[in-house]
Amino acid sequence: MLDINYIRENNTEFDNFMKNRGLKPCSENILKIDEEKRNTQTILENLLSERNNISKNIGELKKDKKDVTNLLDEVEKLKDKINNLKELQKIKEDELNAILHRIPNITSKDTPIGADENDNTEVKKFGDKPNFNFKAKNHHEIGENLNLMNFETASKLSGSRFVVLKGMLAKLERAISQFMLDKQTLENGYTEMNVPFLVKNDSLFGTGQLPKFAEDLFTAGENHWLIPTAEVPLTNLVREQILNENSLPLRVTSYTPCFRSEAGAAGKDTKGMLRQHQFTKVELVSITLPENSDLELERMLNCAESILKDLNIHYRVVNLCTGDIGFAAKKTYDIEVWLPGEDNYREISSCSNCGDFQARRMNTRFKRDKKNIFVHTLNGSGLAVGRTLIAVLENYQTEDGNVKIPDVLKKYLDNKDYLI
Repeated sequence: MLDINYIRENNTEFDNFMKNRGLKPCSENILKIDEEKRNTQTILENLLSERNNISKNIGELKKDKKDVTNLLDEVEKLKDKINNLKELQKIKEDELNAILHRIPNITSKDTPIGADENDNTEVKKFGDKPNFNFKAKNHHEIGENLNLMNFETASKLSGSRFVVLKGMLAKLERAISQFMLDKQTLENGYTEMNVPFLVKNDSLFGTGQLPKFAEDLFTAGENHWLIPTAEVPLTNLVREQILNENSLPLRVTSYTPCFRSEAGAAGKDTKGMLRQHQFTKVELVSITLPENSDLELERMLNCAESILKDLNIHYRVVNLCTGDIGFAAKKTYDIEVWLPGEDNYREISSCSNCGDFQARRMNTRFKRDKKNIFVHTLNGSGLAVGRTLIAVLENYQTEDGNVKIPDVLKKYLDNKDYLI
């Protein structure tokens, strides 16, 4: 959530940021409601002060056994006015919050200005595309041909956008997740957490999914939702806390299923495992001091990249533009892995610096020089497990339809050289 003081003091800059995100300028309406709320607050405070003064006079007059009937009538009239103003103040406050809660974060100065993914800026590349002497298959062709990937049965069980993995393919996915966790905890300094897969409204509000993106989520009974990413429970571990400055940064990771309705993706990537209602991911979250968050984003990106480097799979990193960046982010790097079966790059990780945007929603601060200051939060995929499985299948496929096991995964798979 944005600081209302920022909008008051920088309304033109704020409107320009909204334009860059493809949204209508809205500072005029926000400041109008804010002024009405503050004017109401001022009148209310004056009336409360007047009522207190009259009450003191009543007490003194009663001591002198003087008539206070007129003053009591005044207090009663003030009471009605005060109650009406309190109600009006609450209405204006709710009206203002309803707008502020749906406004995205202000993007950083080095976020490219653009309309959509076509305006993202490439930052770097790693490795080379595989050079096959045969026509590369896509992941679902490979999996189905090996009788290890079944979409038809999954559809009978749960509907579209689900899959059943079998035998060695299920083991390969498990091996990938174990490798990721070992890498992020043993080498990259993250602490593993086992978190709930169900969260309440406040947690989703804190990280920015509610109220604006409710249609992208799955509900699970009254005031419970299935997590769309472990970012939600991991970041909310520090909600409504005042942290010790010396305890920062906090770096945590978790391997969880993720659940998304994909409401805004109708008709996109309907084949295969690329866009599913249920998938698994190793998530990275950092809670940092404000002055360190830019460097922490670079560090997090390197930690996510290290997975693909160890797997020796070609990828590129792009800096997302203002029209493609997420709601809570001020700056985001996407890692896009090369999929030879598609002859295309696909996102496999997003690493974002959210600044103090989520911290304000969660009321998470640290103490410095007797002041409470909002922390900065960051999140990233380290990586999406299902998409990493896809990348392994397509980049390590063989002409006979088998899949070579990457060296770093062999110890998790009885040192096998091939999938079958």
